[in-house]
Amino acid sequence: MTKILFVCWGNICRSPMAEFIFKDIVRRNQAEDRFLVESAATHDDNVWNGHGAPVYSNAAKELKKHGISCAGKEAQMLKYSDYDKYDYLIGMEASNIWEMKDMLPEDTEGKLHRLLDFTDRPKDIDDPWYTRNFGLCYDEIKEGCEALYRHIEETHPR
Repeated sequence: MTKILFVCWGNICRSPMAEFIFKDIVRRNQAEDRFLVESAATHDDNVWNGHGAPVYSNAAKELKKHGISCAGKEAQMLKYSDYDKYDYLIGMEASNIWEMKDMLPEDTEGKLHRLLDFTDRPKDIDDPWYTRNFGLCYDEIKEGCEALYRHIEETHPR
């Protein structure tokens, strides 16, 4: 089983969008038994006393436009133990990678990646909390998730 953790600042926009877009790709490819997919935050802005905020309404609306539900998702914090739990820890932008390097063990196994580095146009995915462009964010995350899925299929064939 391939285990993936998508990571962004607060786990209410980009990383949960990536989690549910990737889960949708997995479902459409009838590969649910081959993947564990979750998401987490590098900052505790949206996690209080063990409870997390739901996916930000504009991110949830964008997913819903594409027939994807994120119902029940609550923000959660990245934990030191996640390095051993997951095969891929995927940040949305370079600053997420830097923060993960501070929060996790040394990346001796090469598990830390930026999502769009799996595509032909590697770059950061801008935070839609600030840009307000949830449509562009969705498109970039979908492109990255599709590329990540292809990468895993090529490197870990059934």
